[in-house]
Formats: sequence, structure tokens, C-alpha cells
Amino acid sequence: MKVTDAQRGVLALLIVTVVWGTTFPATKLLSSEFNALQIIALRFGVALIVLLPLLWRTRATEWRWGLGLGSLLFIAFALQMEGLAHTSSNRNAFVTGLNVLLVPLLGLLIGQRPGWLLWLSCLLAMAGMIGLFWEDVPWGWGDTLTLCSTLFFALYIHALSSAGVRNQLAPLRALHLTATQAVAMLALSCSVLSVGQQGLPWNNLQAASAAQWLSLLYLGTAASVMVVALQAWGQRHVPATPSAIIFGLEPVFAVASAWVLLGERLGAMAWVGAGLIVLALVLSQWPTRRGPSILAHDRASAS
Repeated sequence: MKVTDAQRGVLALLIVTVVWGTTFPATKLLSSEFNALQIIALRFGVALIVLLPLLWRTRATEWRWGLGLGSLLFIAFALQMEGLAHTSSNRNAFVTGLNVLLVPLLGLLIGQRPGWLLWLSCLLAMAGMIGLFWEDVPWGWGDTLTLCSTLFFALYIHALSSAGVRNQLAPLRALHLTATQAVAMLALSCSVLSVGQQGLPWNNLQAASAAQWLSLLYLGTAASVMVVALQAWGQRHVPATPSAIIFGLEPVFAVASAWVLLGERLGAMAWVGAGLIVLALVLSQWPTRRGPSILAHDRASAS
């Protein structure tokens, strides 16, 4: 059976989601030594070192889109990481996962009309998030910051899809787009740190533990080079709303990694929520009469 580009795109986004899930405990380890902006600067500084040779052959359109996308991503990351400093890794991941609902809602504002099965998938995913979030600890400041970051992640997903649709004749190269986004992330984080006189992060690197160094290298390479490039490539073939359903699996992987690395635990209700999210992913790809799959139908509508 021939594997389609849409199926490859789904696989790419699943890999993205697995890695994203593991970034929450990795970032939590760093947050004891660095603030949110310092972590962003370090993470994307490492990424830029890896991607630096690509900048010399980057096209003007890739610079424009990359700097714009990187600015959106910077706001999302800064809010998310600041939220993580005030809440648990699991809660941070669960609230971030609410973009599974925000993405189709934002899509309505730009004329997108997802099918009923995709809306059902979003509702199931939302119910899964509630199950995962069901704890006795009240909503806090960290959760509010994370919720604000979710809006910017949803905007980023739509902007990335738009970049693919508007550049079909000369597709934006994923790694070059990733490199320009890293430039924006590093420049913005260092600028805000300098203005706020919070201190540049490399001054504190000598105090970092071995576990924090490993976390930084993982975030800077796998999570900021490989994953950003995979997302850029995958969203060329998977529209924004089905992408958001796939990204809804992020808290499930975050739960597993936080359990292994940080010892955080969840109860039975949380595991029910994780199951609902998996079900939502399956339904989002279920064949319908209007086409071979919702993903394929939405892709045809977007092109």
C-alpha cells in the first residue's frame, strides 16, 4: 500500500507531539536555575549553533515567514515557561493542550468549516483535557499564564498552515524556516533580558547540574531543531484543525515523561481523559462519505 504525503504528515506530527510531551519535565528541571526568557535564549542558542550554516542560503520569503512565526512562537514559549515555573509539569501540559479547541474556533474566524466528526473529535479531546486536569489543587497564576500561551500556540499553528498554503509554488524549506525562527527566538529573548536587566543566561551555566545540561542539549537539538522542522513539513500536508487534534496527545506523553523523570502521578480520572484524547485522534482520521478521511478532505479544501 502506497503511503501518501498526508499520512507521512500525520506521522511527522505524531513524532512532534511525543517530543513536545517530554519537553515539560525537561524544562521544569531547568526552571530551578533559569527563568523563562533565559531558558528560551539557551534553548534556541543551541539550535542556532546547529542550524547556522543554513542561514547563508536562506531565501527572503523564508526570512520573512520565519521571523514572523518566530515572534509568535516566542510569546507562546515565554508565557508557557513562566507558567511552568508556577505550576506542575502535568498541569502546564494539560492547559497547553486546550489549543485542540482553540484552533478550530480561530478557524471559524477565517472562514474554515470543519466537518461534524472533527468537531466531535475536538469535544472528546476537550473532555479528555478536563479529565486530565481534574485535581484538588485550585486554578493558579501559572495556569492562567499557560492558558494565555495556548492562544498564541493556536495562532502559530494557523500561521504555519498559511505559510504552506501561500508558498506552494516555491515551498518554504523546513530547516531554513526553523533556522530563521531560531534567530527570532534568540534575538527577542536576549533583547527582553537586556532591557529588563535580568542577566544573560550563559553567566549561570557553570552552576547547572549534569541533568540540566542534558535537558538543555535535548531541548536545543531534538525539541528546537528536529521537531520545529518536522512540524513545518508536516503541516504542509495536514491542515490546522486535524493538526490540533494530533497535538492533543501532547499531555498524554507529558504524563508519561513526568512520571518517569519527576515522579509526578495521576489518578484514574486522568487516565480516562488520556483515553478520550486517543479516541479523538482516531475519530479525526476516520473515513467519511465526503472523502477517504477527514484529513484528506480538509487538505483538499485547503489547497
